[in-house]
Amino acid sequence: MASALIYLFVVLAVAAVVYLLAVLVFGRGEELAPLPPGATPTWLPATDVEGVHVRDLRFQQVLRGYKPAEVDWVVERLAGELDELHGRIATLERQLDAAGEQLREVRSEDD
Repeated sequence: MASALIYLFVVLAVAAVVYLLAVLVFGRGEELAPLPPGATPTWLPATDVEGVHVRDLRFQQVLRGYKPAEVDWVVERLAGELDELHGRIATLERQLDAAGEQLREVRSEDD
């Protein structure tokens, strides 16, 4: 009975030493330093989101990954920017088509 208790104590001691070494070597597994409570690294400019802004995004890490509200906010902002850009492109394409048609009419009148 005593040998079983000694064996259990040795196993627990070895496990504790391995755990402590792993914590010292690998840390908590986070790439970013912990943020103060209530702070967030998530930031986008008010207008004209560019690729560099998206690449520089950082989300607050919570127990099970990233904070869902922040990710949803960024996705909604990017979707809005994309919709606006596609609208601008469509407007410019219509204007270009109209200008091209006017140019063809002017050239046909000159001939």
